[in-house]
Amino acid sequence: MTIDLKKYQFLFKNYTELRVQKTESKHLCFVKGENTVSEKTISSGVSARSYKNGFWGFASHSELDESSLKTVIRQANDNAAFLSSKTVQKSKSFPATVNHHSVNTFCTTKPRKSFNEIMAFVQEIDQYIFRKYSKLLTRGLTLSCLDMEKTLLTSDETLAYSMVPRTLLCVFLDIEKDQEPIELYEVFGGLGQFEDYFSDPKLLYPKIDQLYEDLMLKKEGVYAKAGIKECILDSEVSGILAHEAIGHTTEADFVLGGSIAKDYLDQQVASPLISLIDFAHTFQGQTCPIPVYIDDEGTKAQDTIIIDQGVLQGFMHNKETALKFNVPPTGHARAFKFSDEPLIRMRNTAILPGDNSIKEMIASIEDGYYFKKPGGGQADSTSEFMFAIEQGFEIKNGKLGRALKNTTISGLAFEVLKSVSMVSDDFQWSVSGMCGKKQLIPVSDGGPALKCRVNVGGRA
Repeated sequence: MTIDLKKYQFLFKNYTELRVQKTESKHLCFVKGENTVSEKTISSGVSARSYKNGFWGFASHSELDESSLKTVIRQANDNAAFLSSKTVQKSKSFPATVNHHSVNTFCTTKPRKSFNEIMAFVQEIDQYIFRKYSKLLTRGLTLSCLDMEKTLLTSDETLAYSMVPRTLLCVFLDIEKDQEPIELYEVFGGLGQFEDYFSDPKLLYPKIDQLYEDLMLKKEGVYAKAGIKECILDSEVSGILAHEAIGHTTEADFVLGGSIAKDYLDQQVASPLISLIDFAHTFQGQTCPIPVYIDDEGTKAQDTIIIDQGVLQGFMHNKETALKFNVPPTGHARAFKFSDEPLIRMRNTAILPGDNSIKEMIASIEDGYYFKKPGGGQADSTSEFMFAIEQGFEIKNGKLGRALKNTTISGLAFEVLKSVSMVSDDFQWSVSGMCGKKQLIPVSDGGPALKCRVNVGGRA
């Protein structure tokens, strides 16, 4: 990763991007004390993209020697020339941009632990759960460590280096009630390497105890009643709504493909209490969970306002869609592996906090629900969504009531956001997202709690 890419710049015939990348991952999984997964993978190589007359040529190679770098540049140029030769229509060239230089690394400053030490850490947590909570049907722990290291050079002489790691430990607890499994999970970690979050297993014990207490409440819980209900969506649920149901509809490639957002630009699509932004790297003075300073096309990443006080303001762009919409690119081109072409991808998508406390929001509801933790779900280009709810509570006469068993919520996201009447003053990021748009890539989402009306599915 110390290769001097500038020595190959003389081979750029057209607009070209040259990227060297190393992606390293560790994955551990324990189920009921059994180590079911234990793996470490490294993927590294070089890729080049060349743009000519509206066509991209792409090439990649897993070797990082001089011959491979020269080969992928020539192949990318040749591929672009071949594709552009099939049409007589000339497309616009990308506007000249100011060259940016950026170095951003989030490597830990602490002594690194070996793979065996990391495994022993996870095993100790597993044994704590086994010893203290022997009545569990199943317990599971999954550790994922992902390091993404990139160096990028473009024809505009943008040169960027980044090392962005993410470490996540997910704990699953499962118990049985009336021959029905009841489960709950929690995720720990975020931006950084293992040593930044996990120094002593005992520090996690109180959080695991809380997870078990929540599971016991859910075990004795009730099923939600189906129908349109007044509800509070906590930050994790509002975050997934922002990402899945709104974010994807406003990615410019999806807009060009017929997303409903195409018809709503500059229109009121949500309550005036709602402002939604895809953040590049910083929010409220803190680094976001997925910081992007220069995207994988060499564009300086910027915060992108999607909804401002209820009005749809804009879309997320790469260089190509920005050219079609006649707007500046927003820095949303991201690739997961060296062999992947950059696509328009979200980074840190969130609704801005408001002025209400959670206590005030609960007190304002006579008969409704408080949804805290989402499960899986789906959304489409019309903003229609359906999400599983793993944890929630009744709200009766302005107070929290019984815990809920699994249920679902659904609706049209823009309509749900129009019904928002209160927004909490707190804010939380969800750090564990992996978005699967053609290629997996880390994302984060988050926000405040929202009081709104949403369709509750009842018994899941």
